Amino acid sequence: MLKPKCRLLRVLLGFICVLPVCISAAPDLCASLKTVRDSLNITLRRRYMKTNFPINYTIQVHYEEVFRLRNISRLRNEEQPVELSDLQDLWLLVSQEGIKKILRMLPERHPTRRQYLSNLENLIRNFQVLYNQHNPRDEERELPESIQHIWDHLRDPYYKGWKSVTPKFLLDNCYRTMLCLFKDCFSTEDGNYDYCEVLNWRKGKKTT
Repeated sequence: MLKPKCRLLRVLLGFICVLPVCISAAPDLCASLKTVRDSLNITLRRRYMKTNFPINYTIQVHYEEVFRLRNISRLRNEEQPVELSDLQDLWLLVSQEGIKKILRMLPERHPTRRQYLSNLENLIRNFQVLYNQHNPRDEERELPESIQHIWDHLRDPYYKGWKSVTPKFLLDNCYRTMLCLFKDCFSTEDGNYDYCEVLNWRKGKKTT
């Protein structure tokens, strides 16, 4: 009787270990995210976020809204552990805030607003609904200090940490950090490619 019980216990423990991966890569969640990825492809980003804007056109965003792969690497190397869900939540916030800032600068009849950016905003919002269903937040858990610091700055109406960036730059970062933080949804499509490695984007086919 002891051996079957031990075997059952190992099976249950194994299931518990893989459960977070199953949740993060749930089919409906990944399908929604892949729709976001398709709307962030390089052709659309160039057409709507570069060609449709004056040369060297920039907008003002908070430093924390310039969310790049190097920021992810730095946060992961902090002394206080940063969970993947912390970074995914941050990606959702930063991506939506960046899109809102661009939309506020665009005239109502601007083609980028009507034909592209409003739809992208809706796609990310729809993904967030599914994401929150699969990853309910623990309200009692304290965020790591580095993550809380970013959230506080982004929510502070008096914070003056500004940086000038091009609209396309924001979406380029949105695309790359998405593939890094949600790579469970994309890894099967591209082998074991490391989307989080900065050098891979510079020298390989992931330069888009």
